[in-house]
Amino acid sequence: MSQPRNGTSGHVEEIHWPSLVAAISSISAVGIAIGLGLPLLSIILEKRGISSTLIGLNTAMAGIAAMAAAPITTKLAHKYGVAPTMMWAVLISALSALGFYYARDFWMWFPLRFAFHGATTTLFILSEFWINAASPPSKRGFVLGIYATVLSLGFAAGPLIFSLLGSDGILPFLVGAGAILLAAIPIFIARYESPVLDEKPELHFMRYVFLVPTATAAVFIFGAVEAGGLSLFPIFAVRAHFTESQAALLLTMMGVGNVIFQIPLGLLSDRVKDKRPLLALMALTGFVGTMMLPVLVDNWILMAGILLFWGGCVSGLYTVGLSHLGSRLTGSDLAAANAAFVFCYAVGTVAGPQVIGAAIDLAGNNGFAYAIAGFFGLYALLAGIRLLFLGKRA
Repeated sequence: MSQPRNGTSGHVEEIHWPSLVAAISSISAVGIAIGLGLPLLSIILEKRGISSTLIGLNTAMAGIAAMAAAPITTKLAHKYGVAPTMMWAVLISALSALGFYYARDFWMWFPLRFAFHGATTTLFILSEFWINAASPPSKRGFVLGIYATVLSLGFAAGPLIFSLLGSDGILPFLVGAGAILLAAIPIFIARYESPVLDEKPELHFMRYVFLVPTATAAVFIFGAVEAGGLSLFPIFAVRAHFTESQAALLLTMMGVGNVIFQIPLGLLSDRVKDKRPLLALMALTGFVGTMMLPVLVDNWILMAGILLFWGGCVSGLYTVGLSHLGSRLTGSDLAAANAAFVFCYAVGTVAGPQVIGAAIDLAGNNGFAYAIAGFFGLYALLAGIRLLFLGKRA
């Protein structure tokens, strides 16, 4: 088995751009489709008179599909190859995206959601494995910063396209499916450059969740804070007497921080041998920033500034956590750990909104900040304990 490592032996220091362009561009096209599809599907269901509870239940299929797809993705890639598995995932996700237009009965949207998000989860896992495997250790953080930035721009472009196309007719579905199919082009061109999984992972899937816990816990916190924060922040902001437009602009500031901080954080992670102190520092920054939110509710400008840095710290947990994972494992173990990484993200996206929503109900509006601060604090504590007591073993 590929043991956790910190060295760089056996890796070239030149960035292999054909592989990286294929992986990054393909998953970014999928990001555009997801960013377009999430508001599109919700609006259509709302127009059909489906209740908010059922819309939420249907949307939750995304996390369930991701948790189901993650354990089997590495097995499929080992059996059929990384690039062929990704090509099949592109086809399934594109067909299911178009299928929503033709599915008139609401129950049909559940298997379609499962197929769509299961396939896109496979694409995320294998793209990130491909990027990690093709990146030289000394520049891995920089490359992952580019990946996170381009992916964030793809997610941001989706709602913009939705605002231009609207929800009527087949056109938005054709655009979404077309964007996904475009992802197949760079994968096909670089198919012989994709990493080869000659061996099966030696551990059971769940063992990889705990093999590099600082990385998998980081992405769990990211998923919880991102999903819970984005979905419930408008409620917090409106209850704090901001207008809906002001709340939307504050969310935009979080998104801007997400985009502009990824490459700098990636470059910074390349300069440190052990990524854990950087991850702990980002969690502490997120903790302090979140605890300041109730204090700054009367000042929109200061709130926007805090959220700019807060957005960067939240998304930095994903980028640097993924870099940390790549610095510790290789080969089939890295692929399996990447699947565990995405699995933990999916669990976070399910847990976060539940915990934060319950905190608001129990502690009032400030429960939003306290719950998110609790997530950050728990991670900072975990990272600190591992640094203090397990540093030599790691």
